[in-house]
Amino acid sequence: MSSPYAKDQPQGFSNHIKKVAIVGAGGNIGSHIVEQLVKGGKHVVTAISRPGSTNKLPEAVYVLRVDYSGDDISALVDALRGQHALIITMAVSAPKDTMSKLIRAAAAAGVPYILPNWFGHDAANDALCRDSFLTQMRDSVRSEVHSLGVSSPLFLVCNFWYEFSLGGGPDRFGFDFQNRSLVYFDGGNVVINTSSWPQCGRAVAGLLGLKKLPDDEKDTSPTISQFVDDGGLVYVSSFRLSQRDMFESVKRVTETTDADWTITHESSEQRWRDGTAEVLRGNFGAFTKMLYSRMFFPNGDGDYESRRALHNDVLGLPVEDLDLVTSIAVRMGENGEVAQGH
Repeated sequence: MSSPYAKDQPQGFSNHIKKVAIVGAGGNIGSHIVEQLVKGGKHVVTAISRPGSTNKLPEAVYVLRVDYSGDDISALVDALRGQHALIITMAVSAPKDTMSKLIRAAAAAGVPYILPNWFGHDAANDALCRDSFLTQMRDSVRSEVHSLGVSSPLFLVCNFWYEFSLGGGPDRFGFDFQNRSLVYFDGGNVVINTSSWPQCGRAVAGLLGLKKLPDDEKDTSPTISQFVDDGGLVYVSSFRLSQRDMFESVKRVTETTDADWTITHESSEQRWRDGTAEVLRGNFGAFTKMLYSRMFFPNGDGDYESRRALHNDVLGLPVEDLDLVTSIAVRMGENGEVAQGH
């Protein structure tokens, strides 16, 4: 068994992650991760991009164009060789085998750490993952990574993105800013954790900025190995709040009162049941409604902060201004910047 301390590693061992590759660097969450990695100055960032991509990236980011649409992953392996970590951020519309290709290529290239396309649900909550149709994805990622025996997976548990979800229409957090309407789920008092895009970016940069291993027996500083040993789960959050808390912030930002809004009430469980039935009938457009409704169950599944300690302090994350982030969400909702459906 190898030593858990940096002092006992072979000559040439570096106790820090330097080279980081990312797939989806120009996307919603990917762009914020890249921004924070570059801002931190600790990493050399390489974006693995498909040929023809028009995404604008910071000048400090290296861009490698790789066509991995076919079965041959050799080009991906070449692109990932020498990288210390791979971050995968992809749209739900990406081909289903893409994650597997990236995981296999990372293993073939000897990449020690992988952050798979999992930025949200508590991966340790089996019931929540099952009811949200995410269990198969979680288990397949873990199984494939572990079977290859090269990389360690790290899952960012951040729940839904706050500005995206608040501004994303009634199927998400219940708010419709264009029509000034709000659907309260179970009275609007259920508390959940939620995270902003910048906070998620800071969390990933903070995690990859930690030492890999303790220097020696006396070193008590946080390390990536501690997260790996704890199942690879990294818990962060911007806010712990209810729909009613969100609404109070919205009213401050928009300078409105209850009288300016149309407010209705629905059961989160019934919304989830209706959405699930639609998805099972092949209507994937109902997936968003199903997914969000399940998070708001009164059983507290959306509130992981009450069950385990957050890693915000370990990763050096700031306390955010709720109204400031709410104002971004309001703008997104009023301008229709969030794609509907899924």
